[in-house]
Amino acid sequence: MPSSTMPRTARITRTHKLSAALVATASCAAAVALSAGPSNAEASAGHVPTVVKPVSANGLPAAVQAKAADAKTGSKAVASVADRIKVTAVAEQGHTAQQAANRSTERKALAAPKAAPKAAPKKKAAPKPAPKRYANNLDGWIREALDIMDAKGIPGSYEGLHRNIMRESSGDPYAINDWDINAINGIPSKGLLQVIQPTFDAYHVAGTAHDLYDPVANITAAANYAADRYGSIDNVNSAY
Repeated sequence: MPSSTMPRTARITRTHKLSAALVATASCAAAVALSAGPSNAEASAGHVPTVVKPVSANGLPAAVQAKAADAKTGSKAVASVADRIKVTAVAEQGHTAQQAANRSTERKALAAPKAAPKAAPKKKAAPKPAPKRYANNLDGWIREALDIMDAKGIPGSYEGLHRNIMRESSGDPYAINDWDINAINGIPSKGLLQVIQPTFDAYHVAGTAHDLYDPVANITAAANYAADRYGSIDNVNSAY
């Protein structure tokens, strides 16, 4: 049928023919490529299959989760070591400060003046004994005179005093000799041991009454005179 009689829209031009040929050629090439694909062995050798990585519970790959855990553990370990270093440093600082404080205290203790030793408590003086009481008679006078003579270092005994008193005055403290040479000279002998005033004044014993008629003062003065002249009143057996 002549081309002039075909509808215009159904006419196949040369361009259409070339396009169809190109499409057919491409389809054949694709089919040949699919039929000539590599075997399983060739695929394993030539291409690395995609590895499916395990996934953790939180959706992250397990390797990533593990690395994060390792990093966290490592950071904790580092933090723990750092903490220990800090604690050790603080402890060393505290120890150093304590040592410094101790040295300071020791220096202050050494520098501080020593306290003066406390004075020993004074011993309480023993209470003075009550004054000895003597009878107001010849026996009491002799005993009191003997205590005073002993304190003053004047020798004499009870017997020597008593014997001479009885010979001189018979124990009368107011006895006066108005007939001997002393009486004639105006200085009569008086008292228990008949002592004249000049002798009494010269040999008076301190602590006794300055009275020739006082019994104790008379005895101690006479004993003091006899000790100076005869060695002791015990050595006197007559007028002296």
